[in-house]
Amino acid sequence: MDKLAAMRVFVKIADAGSLSAAGRQLGLPLTSVSRQLMALEKVLGTTLVERTTRHLSLTEAGRLYYERAKQIVDEVAEMERGLTMQTGVASGRLHVSAPSLLGRSRLAPMLPGFLVEQTQVSVDLMLVDRPVSIAEEGIDVALRIGPLEDSGLIVRKLDDIQLVVCAAPDYLRRRGEPATPQDLVEQDCLAFGDVPGLAEWSFQDGAVRKSLRIPTRLCANDFDTLVSAALAGAGLVRVPSWQVAHHLADGRLKVVLETYQRPPTPLSILALRTRLLLPKVRAFVDFLQQHWFMSNTRY
Repeated sequence: MDKLAAMRVFVKIADAGSLSAAGRQLGLPLTSVSRQLMALEKVLGTTLVERTTRHLSLTEAGRLYYERAKQIVDEVAEMERGLTMQTGVASGRLHVSAPSLLGRSRLAPMLPGFLVEQTQVSVDLMLVDRPVSIAEEGIDVALRIGPLEDSGLIVRKLDDIQLVVCAAPDYLRRRGEPATPQDLVEQDCLAFGDVPGLAEWSFQDGAVRKSLRIPTRLCANDFDTLVSAALAGAGLVRVPSWQVAHHLADGRLKVVLETYQRPPTPLSILALRTRLLLPKVRAFVDFLQQHWFMSNTRY
């Protein structure tokens, strides 16, 4: 028995809702579909499908097997398409995921250039502040901030995210520049978060990571709001360096407590191994790696 072929038949039966419908879609006679299903059940030693003359349903074992089998069948199909298209032109819909702020500020402005370069590719961009399940949610490429567990995904490091504490020179003249993180308790802090009141910022003191609870004059779950307040002289803000790079370069903001900065956090490109074979995915990953730093003013 060809187990992969039998697995394809089983997945098609579950999707189509009947053996006869699966046979029509696969171009196989009903007897062949039934024989493949019975052979698979015999090898697995369990019943996958409860069937009567009018009704078909998956058993508990069948539902569990279907979830993994469908993923395997889909991945093999994508791999086969990728192998036959390696020399082809990038085309089709590309599903991309990224964290909200990073996606709005850095990725979205780059997409028009990619669309001009790859005229046969369309992009669906999903901005979410949670780890996406790439396989289950049909994502071709995901940008993710932070250390990654070994998940079997293809990973390409794209950048480092450095958090900086900064303020307008006018504010620092009025309130004084903090020399240590402990000085922040006497400052006006503008903090990112959903819970009002106190926020927690972490710093590096030699080899030791230290967290400090700070009082906040302004708390918001939007970095743009906080940066605007900092530019207006309302206080100190802690943000990714790339978001304020141009303000630092023109002197509208100044970094403080630089010697206490935490080490940068990696920004990675994630993709399933089978998806990376597709020309549209390879083209997008290559585009990001070629153009990411060109779109970034680094302080």
